Amino acid sequence: MLQTDHSMAEKTPPVPSETPNPQVESNDPRRVFTTAYKRSILAQADRCENSGEIGALLRREGLYSSHLSHWRGLRREGTLQALESKQRSPKAALRPAERRDLEQLRRRNAQLEHELEKARTIIDVQKKLSVLLSNLPEDEPSS
Repeated sequence: MLQTDHSMAEKTPPVPSETPNPQVESNDPRRVFTTAYKRSILAQADRCENSGEIGALLRREGLYSSHLSHWRGLRREGTLQALESKQRSPKAALRPAERRDLEQLRRRNAQLEHELEKARTIIDVQKKLSVLLSNLPEDEPSS
């Protein structure tokens, strides 16, 4: 008689009590490169003559070829300010004349919004009146 080994069928891998979170969380902040660093890397890349030197430079500095391409494009355009890291500045305060004009435009806008609302109400009333008048029976001329 053949005996089957049921002990293997009974063994199942242990199920972890908690399923791992599939979301990958990045711990690295976005890198910001100074203008001096960008210019230095461009100069070093321009000095590379042999095959593979630029790749070695990029690996050593932890950069991508897209960085180099982008920085070269900015340099070619002549936008040295574009190589500067962009810092946000506070909004400039409005001058008194601009502030006065802005307030006038806001008042005019509010007035037009009010007139538009009145016009919409009138149109709605006209539509309802039209429906009511179309439902009235026509008077027969008396003879």
